[in-house]
Amino acid sequence: MTAEAGRDALRYVAIGDSLSEGVGDEPWPDGTLRGWTDRLAALLCARHDERGVRYANLAVRGYKAAQVRDTQLDAAIAMAPEVVTLTAGMNDILRPRVDFNELESTLIGLVQPFTLRGSRVIVVPIPDVSRISPVGALLNERRNRLNSIYTNLARRHGVLPLTDTTGTVFEDPRAWDADRLHLSALGHERLAYAAAACLGIPVGVEWLAAPAGAPPARTVRTEAAWWWGYAMPWIGRRLRGKSSGDGRVVKRPILAPLEQM
Repeated sequence: MTAEAGRDALRYVAIGDSLSEGVGDEPWPDGTLRGWTDRLAALLCARHDERGVRYANLAVRGYKAAQVRDTQLDAAIAMAPEVVTLTAGMNDILRPRVDFNELESTLIGLVQPFTLRGSRVIVVPIPDVSRISPVGALLNERRNRLNSIYTNLARRHGVLPLTDTTGTVFEDPRAWDADRLHLSALGHERLAYAAAACLGIPVGVEWLAAPAGAPPARTVRTEAAWWWGYAMPWIGRRLRGKSSGDGRVVKRPILAPLEQM
């Protein structure tokens, strides 16, 4: 990319929580988290090869929507991005109590500063994971309410139309990491394709389709391993008032070409 192209490069900023940070995906060779936003940045680079792309990722795992607003929004606005992706709200509905009116107001406040400036904003809906995690069915009502807020963001506040995840790969256990809370490498790959398609980039793959063959069966052994290996530690952090984001730093705090990891 030439210096002239660099000055006019497409600017993409990812904000949000662990999903945008890349938890669950295969890391880069140096051990840095990858994730669907890095994958989307690569697809944008291929699409805008001559112009170039500069990409920043301010997401931090464990953050609720208000934390995303308080710690990431101003920095993201200052970068004047043309493309913004947001994942926020899931950590809110995992807590014992959630004020959906306040959550909606926070999410509107997260997207409006960008849409009013003409940025293309993508918000990721929450798939139905009832068949993947024991917690999925318990959260379904809250998930639907959160997705309704996201739909309102698209209808009234300039967010790009949401991807319908019903009956897609995102409801397949193979798209999810062992913790059943974060996407696997397959899930991150497919989400990047979904976002690219949302931006009008031809991806040339059946990205919504589940892989061939039957997904692995859930057994007493797998469920016990999940509870002891993932659910109980998560509950323990909640009881101690700890978050997986405590002490974390942003992985890509400035706009830079993707290869600058």
